Amino acid sequence: MPATVRSEFSLALNQVATERGLDPKIVLETIQAAILAAYRKDYPTDEIDTLTATIDPDTGEAKIVKEGKDVTPPGFGRIAAQTAKQVILQRIREEEKQAVLTDYQTKIGMIVPGMVLRFDGPNIVVDIGRTQAVMPVSEQNPGERYHLNQRLTFYIEGIRETPRGNEIIVSRSHKGLVEGLFHREVPEVAQGAVELRIVVREAGGRTKIAVFSKQSGVDPVGSCVGQKGVRVTAVINELGGNEKVDIIQWSDQPKAFITAALAPAKDIDVALNEEEKEATVTVPEDQLSLAIGRDGQNVRLAAKLTGWKIDIQGKPVVGKEEVSTDKPKEEIQVSPDQPIVEVKEPEKQEVVKEEKVEPVQEASVEVVVETPKTETVQADTTPSV
Repeated sequence: MPATVRSEFSLALNQVATERGLDPKIVLETIQAAILAAYRKDYPTDEIDTLTATIDPDTGEAKIVKEGKDVTPPGFGRIAAQTAKQVILQRIREEEKQAVLTDYQTKIGMIVPGMVLRFDGPNIVVDIGRTQAVMPVSEQNPGERYHLNQRLTFYIEGIRETPRGNEIIVSRSHKGLVEGLFHREVPEVAQGAVELRIVVREAGGRTKIAVFSKQSGVDPVGSCVGQKGVRVTAVINELGGNEKVDIIQWSDQPKAFITAALAPAKDIDVALNEEEKEATVTVPEDQLSLAIGRDGQNVRLAAKLTGWKIDIQGKPVVGKEEVSTDKPKEEIQVSPDQPIVEVKEPEKQEVVKEEKVEPVQEASVEVVVETPKTETVQADTTPSV
């Protein structure tokens, strides 16, 4: 009989530990703490600090010990059973939650699949498998609209302490999401043959990536784009389908790197001030809007990507007469810790016997990928990037 009791208790103890993903020793200590808590409730005493609870790991027999002497009341097991059960369950839940947090602590900086579970004010609660995470409004992609049961890929940004306990924070706007998606979609990146050297992003608008080949014979840009743009298209679709992605070959030559970073603008002239790390860029008038981008986004990201202060100036197109203007210069502040980008509006030009040139329209399925030599890849079903 004792062997049977020993076996049943040991099996039950190990089963609980296995199901909850806990250390059996922690479960045993939790049960001991629960027994002492039950004794404290039913047998109040001023000497509670001198008492300890022990449990035989073989038989499961519980005892209350005071200074080495067994002081367990008769029938204590039956009286305290229900109270002990509740405390045990609560402690196990706490240990289980802590084990999950510890597990996800090692996953910070990685991407995970998840599902939108509910809305908590401006924040979104996400089911990421073993637990739930929170996506604050600051980590949401402004170009996306979320709905219940929506399945997405999330970037684990960190764990935050709150009055309600620790929370796992996930993001759809972090540049790490783009990096993780390229690691997933591009084998050369996952294997280390291609390095994503610099990634800058304005979520919902545009991302620029400088890539570099660490293996001879591997084309870093072509690897990230994929045949007919299939790889970059998969990444874009995961980002919501509307974000533009410029893939640029990293270069240690500033002129070539800045020229590529200002894609999709072409015919760019770059003059460098090495001491001040400033670049004066001259582009044709019909390329100026592309170089600057909507609300200065393209040149702002180019400055962050290259680390150079960029001053853009327009130059007249052949066939147009110069007309002076006193329009003031516009400045775009990238961020407190990033270069300032100055954008000079070109002098207005009067068109001679020409119709007004319409703004460049971005094709709905065009994937533009830039290297020091411009390359355009046509995708089948992708928004412009």
